[in-house]
Amino acid sequence: MKTTLLVICVLLTTAAMGQVAGTVLSSQPTVVTPPSHPQHAYQTGLGLEQGILERSHIVVAHGERPLWDISLPSESKPLGDEARVLKREHESAKKAVIVWEN
Repeated sequence: MKTTLLVICVLLTTAAMGQVAGTVLSSQPTVVTPPSHPQHAYQTGLGLEQGILERSHIVVAHGERPLWDISLPSESKPLGDEARVLKREHESAKKAVIVWEN
């Protein structure tokens, strides 16, 4: 069975390659000319500025804010402590009771 399938695949592949080889492979030489771009290095003035956002505004601020004006995040617990608290809550939570009725 395997050898029959292999022989059929080889024959079909050979037939397909025979059809393609007649159109793709040609004995006539083909000259490829690269496209010409005469204005590639042509210098022009800059275009007008265009906003990429629909309703965007430019905001420019100068100066420095004093350090006491900046609100810092409140004191937080270490990440490990937070994880332990969440683990204890998860362990003490009610578990679902599964009742299978067939």
